[in-house]
Amino acid sequence: MNGNTIKEDVTKSISALCKPLTEEQRLFLLDNIEIRVFHKNEPIYKENDSPKYIMCLLKGKVKIFIEYRCSHNQIVRMIGDMEFFGYRAAFSGERYITNASAFEDSTVCLIPIDVIKKLISENTELAFYFIKKLALMLGAADIQTISLTQKHVRARLAESLLFLKDKYGIEEDGFTLNINPSREDLANMANMTTSNAIRTLSAFASECLIATDGRKIKIIDETRLQDISEKG
Repeated sequence: MNGNTIKEDVTKSISALCKPLTEEQRLFLLDNIEIRVFHKNEPIYKENDSPKYIMCLLKGKVKIFIEYRCSHNQIVRMIGDMEFFGYRAAFSGERYITNASAFEDSTVCLIPIDVIKKLISENTELAFYFIKKLALMLGAADIQTISLTQKHVRARLAESLLFLKDKYGIEEDGFTLNINPSREDLANMANMTTSNAIRTLSAFASECLIATDGRKIKIIDETRLQDISEKG
C-alpha cells in the first residue's frame, strides 16, 4: 500500500472534517497531512511546546494531563478514535498548557496549523465545525471542574470508571473495560492519591460493584456505580 493510498484511507477516517471541503480543498489537505505512530507512554507534545499541528487520533488511546511539581499528574482528558486534540492552543496562538502522551501504541494524523487556518479562511462550515468542538470541550471542562471540587472520593472514582466505559466501551464479555488503566492513571483521573484509588477500588470490589484482575476492571453493577457517582 503506497503513501497516497494510506492518506486516502485517512481522509475517509476523518470524514467529518473532510465533509465540508471542496474536492480541491480535500486534495490540499491530503497533500499536507502526516501520519505518525507513537508508542505506549511516548510523549506527543509537552507543556510549553509551541503548537505546530492539529492532531486526530486514528487508532489507540491518548491521555491529556497536567504535570505538577509534586510528581502528581492530573488527567484532564482521554482521547478516543477519530477525536481531534491539541487545537485549543493552536487556535489561541499560545503554548501548550498540558501534556499529551500515548496511553497505548497510537496512530495519529498531524495536520499543520497553517493548513487548517487556510481551509478555515476559505470555508465557514469548517470554521463552525471547530467552534462546536471548542464549545463542547468547554462544557465538558466545566462539568469536570464541578465534579472534582464538589464530589467525594467514591463518587469521583465511580464517575471515572463510568467515563472509561462510555469512552472506550467494553470487551466481548460485556463487562470488562476496553482499556486497562493503572491505579495511578485512575487516581490521576479522579484527582486522588494512588493509595486512595487502590482502597476505593477494593471497596467497590468487596461491594460487588466491580471485579479486578490486574489492570483489567469489570463493571458488575453499573446502576449502583451510577448512583454513587450522581449522589457525590
